[in-house]
Amino acid sequence: MTPLPKLMVAPNGARKTKADHPALPITLDEIIAEAISCYEAGADGLHLHLRDENGQHVLDAELYKEALAELRQAVPGMVLQITTEAVGRYTPAQQRAIVEQVKPEAVSISLAEMLAGTETSIAVAFYKHCAQAGIAVQHILYGERDLKLISGLLAEGHLEQEELQLLFVLGRYQQDQQSTPKDLDIFVEWLHLNCIEPDWAACAFGLRETECLSAAHKKGGKVRVGFENSFWNADGSVASSNAERVVELKPMAAGLPVKKVS
Repeated sequence: MTPLPKLMVAPNGARKTKADHPALPITLDEIIAEAISCYEAGADGLHLHLRDENGQHVLDAELYKEALAELRQAVPGMVLQITTEAVGRYTPAQQRAIVEQVKPEAVSISLAEMLAGTETSIAVAFYKHCAQAGIAVQHILYGERDLKLISGLLAEGHLEQEELQLLFVLGRYQQDQQSTPKDLDIFVEWLHLNCIEPDWAACAFGLRETECLSAAHKKGGKVRVGFENSFWNADGSVASSNAERVVELKPMAAGLPVKKVS
């Protein structure tokens, strides 16, 4: 099973456009160029969203296969993780199908989305299929509700603790999507309460992304940075590119103080 990278970059996400930031990569060529820059800057993983010809979020098996093939050539040292994010367009069945068709090395899946209107047994069978196929599933958790969902699956033996990969998302549902380091507390307390040590990472929305990721790293987590969640450097300046954000966070992955971008 592919472990989570120490420093993953999420360069675009599903909703933002060039109106939000002119350097946001939309086309496959732009995504590949950004992946190369971020890899050279120190990122060891890529969280992959694709867009259609109109720039809209899309889950398409053939597009994913094409993108992954080109990225494996361009950045062979990076872990490539696809997304199944629904964005109100895709059902859990469609999300499961995209993973089964693409067979990626890694995928991120919102636990709440996967269980929405779906029998637990169907979701559990899907997760077991991924484990047997060697597909690393990172479960996306946003807060207390999601923690209760995953606690239930763990208590019933539906998920293996030894292979558990999680993403704690900070600030997504806070006012103006502005995270603070305290948003991490509920997740860390849950880990301690349940006495589990999963392979986990954090991402954070808003101006305090760097501060939040630094807090997560000090608690033993890995980090995901990038324009999907934030455009801002630690000093409050707007980053010129995803690679600039990687440069600032790279020392953290090596256990060194965060390097402020000049």
